[in-house]
Amino acid sequence: MTARYIVIDWGSTNLRAWLYQDDKCLASKQSEAGITRLNGKSPQTVLAEMIGSWRNSATPVIMAGMVGSNVGWKVAPYLSVPTHFTAIGEQLTSVSDNIWIIPGLCVSREDNHNVMRGEETQLLGAHALSPSSVYVMPGTHCKWVQADREQILDFRTVITGELHYLLLHHSLVGAGLPEQQRCADAFTTGLEQGLSTPLILPQLFEVRASHLLGTLPREHVSEFLSGLLIGAEVMSMSQHFDDKQITIVAGDALSNRYQQAFGAIGRKSSVISGETAFLTGIRSIAHAVAN
Repeated sequence: MTARYIVIDWGSTNLRAWLYQDDKCLASKQSEAGITRLNGKSPQTVLAEMIGSWRNSATPVIMAGMVGSNVGWKVAPYLSVPTHFTAIGEQLTSVSDNIWIIPGLCVSREDNHNVMRGEETQLLGAHALSPSSVYVMPGTHCKWVQADREQILDFRTVITGELHYLLLHHSLVGAGLPEQQRCADAFTTGLEQGLSTPLILPQLFEVRASHLLGTLPREHVSEFLSGLLIGAEVMSMSQHFDDKQITIVAGDALSNRYQQAFGAIGRKSSVISGETAFLTGIRSIAHAVAN
């Protein structure tokens, strides 16, 4: 018997959907109707408009991301870490007939309070494709995850991507800058500085001073700042996650930057596409539900 199912990546700002028949993708759609951009419509209405032509009530729909948050359709409770990888697909939250949301993950200890929602699905796929003891998942909020063959053991979050955006667009560091340009040399210079001095708070204002005084080209501030922040992140977090096996889960642009950072401190890393990891993870859950 063939299995037909739909998988959904529903974040804050975007909504993506894929229709599958077993291992074959029959169709895909995407929109900007993220969970914070519903324009007064209910999540039920938005989903029906998105996938109504694909399904009948017997077609299972599996969703991941902010749709399961406290600003989403319905809260899908967090699973406390450590937890088995298999638990992610075993504790789904039902929101309608044959429509479920995948739970997030959380850590709550005196030395670490953390949550993730959406990345757990990427993590499930990454674990299936590239078993590793450390997963680094760059993005707006970069997740560093410790795991073994069966369990997710711990994770931490670094807001590198968000900090880069805020400094560049909403602080004096980026005030009055021209359109930014790609520059590998500027990124590398920032990376080397971040790796050598990971306690970067005193250095952040120096980024502004450098472009004001002409020692940093004003069109390369974004690249230098990216290198500085990634370098500081990788150096500081590597002290907590010192296992040899590192898998980066991201698109090409970010994975290349993190691989360069790891290479600079003598650590090897492998890369898995974030989308590939997500689809592998969510399809493993959907296929089990459909069958």
